[in-house]
Amino acid sequence: MRFMVMVKATKDSEAGVMPDTKLLADMGKFNEELVKAGIMLAGEGLHPSSKGARVRFSGDKRTVIDGPFTETKELVAGYWMWQVKSKEEAIEWVKRCPNPMPGTDSEIEIRQVFEAEDFGAEFTPDLREQEERLRAQVKDPHR
Repeated sequence: MRFMVMVKATKDSEAGVMPDTKLLADMGKFNEELVKAGIMLAGEGLHPSSKGARVRFSGDKRTVIDGPFTETKELVAGYWMWQVKSKEEAIEWVKRCPNPMPGTDSEIEIRQVFEAEDFGAEFTPDLREQEERLRAQVKDPHR
């Protein structure tokens, strides 16, 4: 099972406050543990929403909204993509994580990623083949 593990933003992360050397070292050590355990597929920190944008869809209309975005508690400051056996295993790993926002309360959200079989009959053999082909191209863009 794949899970996206999201570090929620805080006022400091949205203000562009960078982590100190200790947190960078602690997170580096935690990431090494994840890699050695074969769990971490990807992971990155994100710039504040002031450097981002959103695209709102309304029928055929598209509206671009530049950041910053006001609801800090709804924003993501970083993420990992993990491959684990269960949500419970993901929770246990998150509990081992250093506090991503030292000096304040912080939160990490865990969400399971859909797999092809989750879509049932609507995900036809043709669509499955297309998905597999695209995944292969992502892994090796020179195919």
